[in-house]
Amino acid sequence: MTREEVPHSIAVGIEDMRVESNGVVHISAVIFVERDSQKGIIIGKQGAMLKEVGRRARTDIENLLGSKIFLELWVKVKKDWRNQDRVLRDLGFHKDV
Repeated sequence: MTREEVPHSIAVGIEDMRVESNGVVHISAVIFVERDSQKGIIIGKQGAMLKEVGRRARTDIENLLGSKIFLELWVKVKKDWRNQDRVLRDLGFHKDV
């Protein structure tokens, strides 16, 4: 999908995950990119790329959890996130000692 444009500049953070009373798992996630131009690529023309990313992710998560999923995705620019230790820790990346 975006193999050439931005694969190493993307991280996904889960903001919220909860099971609703009807059994649907509600997930709110943020896709972080480093530049505004990357945000446009991830969202795509009229949101087409983000919609496809969400569709594929929902399918994978539903298969993994065996539950119906409501996936809410946001794309945010976090400039130079790959070089910020605090941001890397917040996203679950840890440096080897």
